[in-house]
Amino acid sequence: MKKSTLIWIIVIAVLGMIVVWGIGRYNAFVTMQENVENAWGQVENQYQRRADLVPNLVATVKGYAAHEQATLVGVMEARAKATQMNIDPTNATADQLAQYQAAQGELSQALGRLMAVAENYPDLKASENFRQLADQLEGTENRIAYARNLFNDCAKEFNAAIRRFPGNIVAGICGFERKPYFEAEAGAEKAPTVEF
Repeated sequence: MKKSTLIWIIVIAVLGMIVVWGIGRYNAFVTMQENVENAWGQVENQYQRRADLVPNLVATVKGYAAHEQATLVGVMEARAKATQMNIDPTNATADQLAQYQAAQGELSQALGRLMAVAENYPDLKASENFRQLADQLEGTENRIAYARNLFNDCAKEFNAAIRRFPGNIVAGICGFERKPYFEAEAGAEKAPTVEF
C-alpha cells in the first residue's frame, strides 16, 4: 500500500469520526432542548391549573364576602392578564420570561389578598368547598415551584452543554442558543404585606 493512500485512509477515518461525534453532539443538544421545552410545558400546565382554580375560589369567597368586590375583581383581572401571556420556549428571551413571571406574580399577590380576606370570615374558612379549593391552590403553588425548578435545571444542563468546548462548535454551527432562567422577583426575599 502506498504511503499517500494510507494517509488518505487515515484522514477519511479521522473526518468520519469527527462527523459521527458531531452528529452525536447535535442529537444530544436536540434531546436537551426538548427537555427544556417539556419542562416549560409543565410550568405552563401548573400555571393553567392555578388559573382554572381561581374562578371557583372567587365564586366561593364571593358568596361569603360580597362586599369585598375590589379584591375579587383584582384577582380576576390578574388571572386574565396571566392567562393571556404565551411564550414559545424555542424562542424565549429573558425579557419575555420576566414579563410572564411578573404577570404570574401579580396573580400570586392577588390570591394572597383573597386568602387574607377569607381569614376574616369564619364561616367561609369552615366551608368544605373553600378548604378544598385552598388546599388545591396550595398544592398547585408547590407544583409550580417544582416545575419552575425543573425548567431551570433543564435550561442549566442545556446551556452548559452548548457552551462547553468542543460542543460549543457544533452548537454555534447549528444555531443552538442559551435558554433563559426563572429568577426570583425583585423583593421576593421580603414577606408580602396584605393591606385592606
